[in-house]
Amino acid sequence: MQRDAGIEALEAHDGLWDFIIIGGGATGLGVGIEAASRGYDTLLLEQHDFAKATSSKSTKLVHGGVRYLQQGNISLVLEALKERGLLQKNAPHLVHNLAFVVPNYDWWEGPFYGIGMKVYDMLAGRQNFGRSKQLSLSDTLEHLPTIEPEGLRGGVIYYDGQFDDARLAVNMAQTFVEQGGVALNYMKVTGLHKADDGYVNGVQAECQESGTTLDLKARAVINATGIFTDSIRKMDDPDAHDTLRPSQGTHIVLPREFLPGDTAIMVPKTDDGRVLFAIPWNDRVVVGTTDEEVDGPSMEPVPMEKELKFLVEHTGRYLVKDPTPDDVLSVFAGIRPLVTDPSKGGDADTSEISRDHVLHISNNGLVTISGGKWTTYRKMAEDTIDQAATLANVEEKPSVTANLHIHGWHEHAEKFGELSKYGSDAPALQRLMRDNPEWGEAYDERLPVRPAQVVWGARHEMARTLEDVLARRTRSLLLDAQASIDIAPRVAAHMAEEMGHDQAWQDEQVEAFTEVARNYLMPTS
Repeated sequence: MQRDAGIEALEAHDGLWDFIIIGGGATGLGVGIEAASRGYDTLLLEQHDFAKATSSKSTKLVHGGVRYLQQGNISLVLEALKERGLLQKNAPHLVHNLAFVVPNYDWWEGPFYGIGMKVYDMLAGRQNFGRSKQLSLSDTLEHLPTIEPEGLRGGVIYYDGQFDDARLAVNMAQTFVEQGGVALNYMKVTGLHKADDGYVNGVQAECQESGTTLDLKARAVINATGIFTDSIRKMDDPDAHDTLRPSQGTHIVLPREFLPGDTAIMVPKTDDGRVLFAIPWNDRVVVGTTDEEVDGPSMEPVPMEKELKFLVEHTGRYLVKDPTPDDVLSVFAGIRPLVTDPSKGGDADTSEISRDHVLHISNNGLVTISGGKWTTYRKMAEDTIDQAATLANVEEKPSVTANLHIHGWHEHAEKFGELSKYGSDAPALQRLMRDNPEWGEAYDERLPVRPAQVVWGARHEMARTLEDVLARRTRSLLLDAQASIDIAPRVAAHMAEEMGHDQAWQDEQVEAFTEVARNYLMPTS
């Protein structure tokens, strides 16, 4: 997957595209795979990098949603549990089974959550990841040796899915290209084209690298821009009302010593009603999340002081060792694209807003898919292309994505060790390191990142900037923000050598990345 090849394919394309998809996050990439795998001529345009915004800043869970079960949204839970199973089947190198324990400190929590998890098991059916059960005090401590023991009565264990969101997005982009689609990052849609009758029949796009403006025509245009949905809708209709209520979710990342082992903690309800997860991930512990309504979308939302204080304090309530701000390796925030329910007049609390997706076709034919969650991206895409194919007046073709392997598919990727997330690409990276031994040496003992991964990202994964590599092709920025800043000059040097850039480019990249990365450092008072 190379951007230069994508530009060449775009320039060589003759006639109308069947679909132009705006947005390269989970939703847009899913829609792209759905369309291309059905044989439709499809172009996908992303204004920044794939999964730059919300799609790389999730809680790293592929799950049915225990909270949605508690809210009574059975249909969403059923759909998500089905999609969870399909995603594990189609991307086993990135989606894994993970045990969660709900610690019980009150007498009623054991039977209450035990029954709830049995319902969760039942809804999953044959797609279940493992049967839930009650745990004794000693069993709970065996699973969670660092859990706060004072007042602990036992726990309930259940099973859900975990993944690497940005790595999955990159592999989805590769899958889309392999299915015949053309994907371009750093290609910003700046306007919509319309026919004489007002029908949306194309886009104007500006290449963020060259400044070139392109006019592109299609049978249908699909808006899959997540938190930026309303800005594209207003290109079609300036009077369109806002449909999203953006909500920020913040996480902190701690050293693994705070939660050793392979079991996560799930607190269904903190004292202010939030769900709290502490999850082992990439030899770290991710703790989150919050739910704070914000004024609007942002590519790089900044965690609020009150969110970080909440996470540090509440983590300390459930662990023997209380974390301090100095223990936090990284902080990150993402904005959820929540779709409001007009019947509630916009007054619903963001934590109560449904995670269901909404498909809308404007009077001018702009197709918009919004809402939803990472786990259900494939079903969202299937619904979207079913409707868009009718609108575009193209031959209707059945979906094949339920059984389509994502790029990198490998049933036993764990044998590749630290390269397991590359799946079937891992042997090629191993060859790179054998041929260039210096590329196999980690930049820093704090981060498991090697020059071979940087080169691979630039050659095969359309990484264009230092941030693309350190934030999304590898997860360095989330794993240790300060360490990622420290290694940035050496990573930029390897990218420059691979891509033919000069020292000035390196300096610009390091400066730009450092500016972004500072917001991932835990603030000091």
